[in-house]
Amino acid sequence: MFLDIATIKVLSGKGGDGCGSTRREKHVPRGGPDGGNGGRGGGVYFEATDLMSTLLDFRYRRVYKASPGLAGSGRNKTGADGEDIVITVPCGTTVYEKDSDNILADLTENGDRLMVVKGGKGGKGNWEFRNARNQTPMHATDGKPGQEQQVRLELKLIADIGLVGEPNAGKSTLLSVITAARPKVADYPFTTLVPNLGIVDLGDFKSCTLADIPGLIEGASEGKGLGHEFLRHVERTRALLLLVDPSYEKPRRALDVLRLELKKHGNRLADLPFAIAVTKRDLLAPEVADEALAEATAWGKEHGALDTIMISSAANLGLKETKHLLLRLYNS
Repeated sequence: MFLDIATIKVLSGKGGDGCGSTRREKHVPRGGPDGGNGGRGGGVYFEATDLMSTLLDFRYRRVYKASPGLAGSGRNKTGADGEDIVITVPCGTTVYEKDSDNILADLTENGDRLMVVKGGKGGKGNWEFRNARNQTPMHATDGKPGQEQQVRLELKLIADIGLVGEPNAGKSTLLSVITAARPKVADYPFTTLVPNLGIVDLGDFKSCTLADIPGLIEGASEGKGLGHEFLRHVERTRALLLLVDPSYEKPRRALDVLRLELKKHGNRLADLPFAIAVTKRDLLAPEVADEALAEATAWGKEHGALDTIMISSAANLGLKETKHLLLRLYNS
């Protein structure tokens, strides 16, 4: 199961209380204060790892609490610090405050770490309060309380190029033939319900990661379909490949819909470099294919597309040209 949004509560540990104690040792008639400080409470950290690919773990555990620091004791002994908690999340996870878009951290690289709540400070023992006027203080302070924070985690896949298109445009089929990924492929819309990643070999010891997301339909920004919910997974890409199925509708109409939904989503998606791939060439008569390619090419020139090609993933037509185009997008 793929899960890309989760809300959890994290709590740091309370600091240990300081100790009020005096020395009572044989042959030491003037013992004086010897109460130690309390230990620091445990903190809570997030750490990115490339060994995870989903936030599914947070579906079953919603509260993470670090242990408190121990109280100080006599003979000037400091209490032990509470144990920190390190919560591992997939690379590409953004940590937000629960009810706002305020970003606490964007953990993109393996090993990136964020302290989200700090442990409470330990209290001071009476040893700390001794002075010339009060040589035997009995005053000690309590440890500071821990912090509490509710955070929202959003996973945004890290990919170089995003595949964007309407349902059944051939995104998953293309991903399956040029990478080792095996997404679900079928002849009905919304086959893709979760994002998929694949690595394509571009030659000359170069490769790039492709992200395939559920299809976009008109009105996705108003909640229709699935695609708009998953557009966050192509926010980190450096370029987009727009796929159009001319056997379903006119390329210009499909491209207008995709362009509009990308603009409505925001987050610079409409400003990314892009190219166009007209799919399912094997299903079209030659004159229809030529007309569709010409229409998509004209639209691409109007809107700044890097290039426009026609392919058929099922029939292995134009795949070499696709890889060349991906390399140009990667370098753009």
